[in-house]
Amino acid sequence: MRDAEPKAIHLSDYRPPDWLVDKVDLDFSLHPSQTRVTAKLALRRNPAGEADAPVVLEGDGLTLVRLAIDGTPVAGPSFEARPDRLTLAHPPADAFELEIETLVDPTANTQLMGLYRTSRNYCTQCEPEGFRRITYYPDRPDVLSVFTTRIEADKEEAPILLGNGNLVESGDIPGTSRHYAVWHDPWRKPSYLFALVGGRLARVGDSFVTASGRTVELGIFVEEGKEARAGYAMDALKRSMRWDEEAFGREYDLDVFNIVAVSDFNMGAMENKGLNVFNDKYVLASPETATDADYSGIEGVIAHEYFHNWTGNRITCRDWFQLCLKEGLTVFRDQEFSSDQRSRPVKRIADVRALKAAQFTEDQGPLAHPVRPETYREINNFYTATVYEKGSEVVRMLKTLLGDAGFRAGMDLYFERHDGEAATIEDFLAAFADATGRDLSQFALWYSQSGTPLLTVSGAWDEAAGTYRLDVAQSVPPTPGQPVKKPMLIPLALGLVGPDGQDMPLSLGNVPVENGVVEVSEPQQSFLFTGLDARPVPSLNRGFSAPVNLASDLTEADRVFLAAHDADPFNRFDALQRIALEMLKTGARSGTLPAPDALITAAGAILADPALDPAFKAQALALPSEGEVSRELASDVDPDAVFAARKGLRLAVGTALAEGFATTYADMAATGPFSPDAASAGRRALRNLALDYLAVGGEAEGIARARDQFELADNMTDRITALAVLAQHEVPEREAAFASFYARFERDPLVIDKWFTLQAQIPAPDTLDRVKDLMLHPAFSLANPNRVRALVGAFAAANPTQFNRADGAGHDFVTDVVLTLDGKNSQVAARLLASFKTFRQLEPGRRANAERALRKVAETPGLSPDVADIATRSLG
Repeated sequence: MRDAEPKAIHLSDYRPPDWLVDKVDLDFSLHPSQTRVTAKLALRRNPAGEADAPVVLEGDGLTLVRLAIDGTPVAGPSFEARPDRLTLAHPPADAFELEIETLVDPTANTQLMGLYRTSRNYCTQCEPEGFRRITYYPDRPDVLSVFTTRIEADKEEAPILLGNGNLVESGDIPGTSRHYAVWHDPWRKPSYLFALVGGRLARVGDSFVTASGRTVELGIFVEEGKEARAGYAMDALKRSMRWDEEAFGREYDLDVFNIVAVSDFNMGAMENKGLNVFNDKYVLASPETATDADYSGIEGVIAHEYFHNWTGNRITCRDWFQLCLKEGLTVFRDQEFSSDQRSRPVKRIADVRALKAAQFTEDQGPLAHPVRPETYREINNFYTATVYEKGSEVVRMLKTLLGDAGFRAGMDLYFERHDGEAATIEDFLAAFADATGRDLSQFALWYSQSGTPLLTVSGAWDEAAGTYRLDVAQSVPPTPGQPVKKPMLIPLALGLVGPDGQDMPLSLGNVPVENGVVEVSEPQQSFLFTGLDARPVPSLNRGFSAPVNLASDLTEADRVFLAAHDADPFNRFDALQRIALEMLKTGARSGTLPAPDALITAAGAILADPALDPAFKAQALALPSEGEVSRELASDVDPDAVFAARKGLRLAVGTALAEGFATTYADMAATGPFSPDAASAGRRALRNLALDYLAVGGEAEGIARARDQFELADNMTDRITALAVLAQHEVPEREAAFASFYARFERDPLVIDKWFTLQAQIPAPDTLDRVKDLMLHPAFSLANPNRVRALVGAFAAANPTQFNRADGAGHDFVTDVVLTLDGKNSQVAARLLASFKTFRQLEPGRRANAERALRKVAETPGLSPDVADIATRSLG
């Protein structure tokens, strides 16, 4: 068994810090293996803390060099210094300055937390608990301080020196080859928002004039030679800054805003105050190297991290249990931004698809937890789809319930009350309750109850009375630690579609339904709609107004009707998806697909409708994924059967609509130079979907079309899609294309990540051997998180037939990689292990294989807390 269980931390045990830090002065003397850090902390006893409490500062693998109090060195038994903790049992006063000098080794830091080196540059990552790897500190989010940072380095090695806040001083150090820079951040912040970067970087500069007329200098720092690929990120940043002023009244508050792109990073990006550090995949883009999805991702992540300046930085979270307060809220904000920049309906569809794929699946498995958990063992493992994506959906429901004006009033009050503070979910909801007079006590259950609610809906038409009754029952399934749930407050947006395809009046007892939203708050409720002259077809949960599973008595004919006529774009999409899902579930269970006529009719109508946005068509006509089918099946899932059913249905649709897809493929061809704008991306998405359908059978004509597109493409979207189509077929063109792709892009790591990923996703029995061989490829490195995610992560998360092989070899392979990686980078290892989160849904043989592999991990001595936590919770 493991050497030690990670210690459980409970929300109910929270108490204020005993000591506060009013001011932090940091001095870094950068060196590849012996960086010297001097920290001066202005400590003050917290009146709300425990009287006579000692000073206890967290550390992680630190080496203490020197300690001083108010300038006087401290020695001997007056303190205790361990690598993980510094304790002053008897502080000299209620306020004093503590000076701490430590040594850290950035080059040896493979965990990529704290101060580390990437591509010979110095970089930090401190969220959630990385600052304690730099110096001893009360490393918790409710200790807010003003930071001043002096950075010194060899001028040749690190000509660029960046820190939080504004640059206040810089210069050469006489008589040496070194130079320095001093950065001051006037806004109080927790230690997790500290950042430092030093190295050889090129700056792409611009400026932004705020609503009040201040000029902010903008800088994006990238590896030399990649400056031309930062233009889209800069444009996205400026659009984000303007949007936040207009949509939320939030203006930027420093003189500079800097972004640094690095190639070794555990996360997507980090919102450090005034100095955002990004995984370079969310900064660098050009038509030749980035797909439309990459451009969209850059836009969204740039916006997300910038929006954190207010929702996360100016107002931070009191403790890590409140993580959704900054992350879920900021995801909502970045989704709204992208919706305004692009097509709102298409963005909503894409977001819900992502939510169902990641978060609904999480809710069904052993790693399910509330949006605000009550307990955790390792906080790194709670940066989850539930905290981010479901957290965003909860904010969206709040806006639906309160309306635009009420929501904005609540946000304004929240900013006014809590600027400069560390807040809680209760603080957040209280602002909306006080601004609108609305009781949100039942709504708060969305933060404390885990699981995806199920709404079961049936309708009854009374022709004589001209009424239509909707009976709604809600239930929330048991989840780990929560066997019994209370009824939720669920905003259910709906419409009643008449025989002519138009929405009918929506009235309850002759009272119009405001905004088309009814509130479901009881285990069972009925809604009687009046004043109707014909039987309607209900359009339920329009715009996906609540993150729920929906079971209704709608017939296949009803769904075909809604797919053709529903005024709500999301539900038009969803009707088509539900038709396909029911067919796929039947095919996966029985081995025989039902007649696909209804799906082909509905899909053909959408494909032929000239009024529809091409991007919408691309979303609607893409069949549900294997993961979504498995989630709907819920138990005894055979991934091979799911794959066969989906391929069979793709073939049926592609064959029946071949003429329409061929016409679409030709009509959607580009007529001018590449542009990443939404309209152009939508045309490419539809054209590439048509290509996939035209080639699904593997006939020579389809393969030739894909090969020609691969060879002639003038942008990465078309090229990588053609390669993905070829990858699904065992034909000579596939290997030739993979070889050609590598030869063309071997010097571009982000593009080669795509090359690794596509090979890991091939649904063929020899793919596991291919992945093992690729781990020996000169371009592969376990030290680079992007590369691990691109190959092993893609195999585990996006190749269900081969990861879940009947012989268990896929499970064994992934757990072996987890154990190898754990000592080098435990965060990446833990996230890789989380790929097992759906193993209990598998059929008994595969389920037993997965459990055996997980137990092997769990019983390995010396696991990191990150991996031990995932293994323990996965096994139950």
